[in-house]
Amino acid sequence: MSLSKPRASIILGSHSDLEYGEKVVERLKSLGIESRIRIASAHRAPDFLREVIREEEETGSEVFVCIAGFSAHLPGVVASLTMKPVIGLPLDRGVMGLDSLFSMVQMPPGVPVAVVGINNTENAAILCARILSVKHPEVLDKLESFRDEMVRSVVEKDSRVREDG
Repeated sequence: MSLSKPRASIILGSHSDLEYGEKVVERLKSLGIESRIRIASAHRAPDFLREVIREEEETGSEVFVCIAGFSAHLPGVVASLTMKPVIGLPLDRGVMGLDSLFSMVQMPPGVPVAVVGINNTENAAILCARILSVKHPEVLDKLESFRDEMVRSVVEKDSRVREDG
C-alpha cells in the first residue's frame, strides 16, 4: 500500500460545468480517491489557473481532470503547465460537443491530453483511477471489484433474457 492517499483535481472551465465535476468526484470517491473541484478559466483568468495548478500540486494532486465545453482549451493549457497526467472531458456545448472534443484531442506534440468521450464522466473517473492505480494498489483493488461487478451484471442480465425467452 502506498504511503500517500491517491488524489486528483477536477478543474472546471465554468461554474455551469459543476454537475459534471460532481459526477466525477462521486465515482472517484467510490474508488477511494480524494479529489476536489476548482473553477479556473484558461481564457478569462489564465494567471489564476496557473495558481490553481500550483496549489493543487502542492496539496498532492497526481492527476488533473479538466472539464470544458466550447473551445475547451482548458486541458491543453493545464497540460502545458504541469507534468502530471491530464484528462480532458469535453462537454456537449456548441456543435454537439465536437468543437470541445476536437479542441482537446488536437494537441501539439509534447503536450499530451488523454481525452474521454463527450460528457463521459464515468470514463474520466475510471481513467483517472487507472492512472492512480499504478502507484496506489488499493485503487487497483477497487477497480478490479468494479470490473467484477460489471461482469456480474452482464451475466445476470443475459441469464434473465434467456429465461424470458
